[in-house]
Amino acid sequence: MSGNLHEFPDPETLAHELALDVSAQLTAAIAVRGSASIAVSGGSTPKRFFEALSEQDINWSKVTITLVDERFVAADDERSNHRLVATHLLKDKAEAATFVPLYQPSTTAEEAAKIATEKTAGFGNPFDVVILGMGGDGHTASFFPKGNNLAKAIDPAGPRGVLTMQAEGAGEERLTFSFTSLADARLLVLHIEGDAKMIVLENAENGEDEMEMPIRAVLNRAPSSLEIYWAP
Repeated sequence: MSGNLHEFPDPETLAHELALDVSAQLTAAIAVRGSASIAVSGGSTPKRFFEALSEQDINWSKVTITLVDERFVAADDERSNHRLVATHLLKDKAEAATFVPLYQPSTTAEEAAKIATEKTAGFGNPFDVVILGMGGDGHTASFFPKGNNLAKAIDPAGPRGVLTMQAEGAGEERLTFSFTSLADARLLVLHIEGDAKMIVLENAENGEDEMEMPIRAVLNRAPSSLEIYWAP
């Protein structure tokens, strides 16, 4: 399998162990560079991980958190990844961290993407930690099949920063970091749970069309540095 597979007996154990590994990476970054950065994903899968990470003994005042991707909705919207992070991660010890959202109050998502690119330019070059998820259609971040900006988003020679994405399976218009912004993270993790997600991942490995299953862009270009955390 492309990437290094870490298999756990259940999601609770996975969340705990992933929190420990991320904590170690962030702590090491602070020791070496005086600060640390992490980009996390939304959805239902990372909730346990967020809860476990929020309790870790890290110098959180030195940590900057942002999102891998976001819906173009206000922070208090029930589908907002910002709201998810605020509820499950930015609390307890992690309350001292700095959070930089991707959603910006703007007339258009394109304007928001430009502002988010500017606001995130000062960190994450590279990120110390990036936590990716994966949908049942093989998307990761907001790299959706048939997305209007998919080719640009996964271009390995593309610029760093935030761009927009519209796709039939995406629901709202999205804001997403480009592939080049994420792929060189010092710790690059794909966090998936359930047998169905493992089948999707295996199917992705058995094909080549990145436009059909965008997770292939990560599998193809970061095969040795990608850490896959999975529990049935």
